[in-house]
Amino acid sequence: MNEILFFGQNEYPTLIKNEPNKIKKPIQFKFENENENENEKQIKQISSGRFSTIFLFENGKAIEYLKNSKQNPEKIQIEENIQKVTVGVYNEAILTIERNVFAKGKYINPNNPNEFINISSLIEDINDRIIEDIVSGAHSIYLLTSNQNVYGIGSNDYGQLGFDSETLKETEKPILIMKNVSKIFSGNTSNHVFLLNSNQELFGCGYNYFMVNLD
Repeated sequence: MNEILFFGQNEYPTLIKNEPNKIKKPIQFKFENENENENEKQIKQISSGRFSTIFLFENGKAIEYLKNSKQNPEKIQIEENIQKVTVGVYNEAILTIERNVFAKGKYINPNNPNEFINISSLIEDINDRIIEDIVSGAHSIYLLTSNQNVYGIGSNDYGQLGFDSETLKETEKPILIMKNVSKIFSGNTSNHVFLLNSNQELFGCGYNYFMVNLD
């Protein structure tokens, strides 16, 4: 298993051996009492939110640890053939090798927030369902398509989907935010999204409580 260096609040005291709740210096993260094949432990990506962390391995498998019980986090095996994972506060999504996006969360699937659904298949334009990238905000998920279009799904309380929050509070179907986008960025626990177009122009929408002067 490749090494993971970890510091900060120790959400998993049963997984990180003999370490306090707050770790001030980087230590090696090790899974305790794990019996998986060592060839399946090469980490490709880690995404963490307030309530869960997902470890994606090079073989396309993923393991999720839910923080509903810090002393004994719940472990869940997620489906295979995964290319990327992203975790927000109340949502998470996975991008498969086949370029489909499965997501879950209270703003994505309110009737069953713990069930993954294929949100890429909900895009109205069937020619725009091949997904190149995904990122999570706190309560929303953003999808970048192969046609360089960006869609958003979830909460729009702070305008993080690019629409007036008074007219659109949330949506359970992906809606088009912007065209001609090459890259997307968002903080997993933040209510905003940044979009970089093909002309290297940067756009943003969402929560702007702490304004940043870029001059």
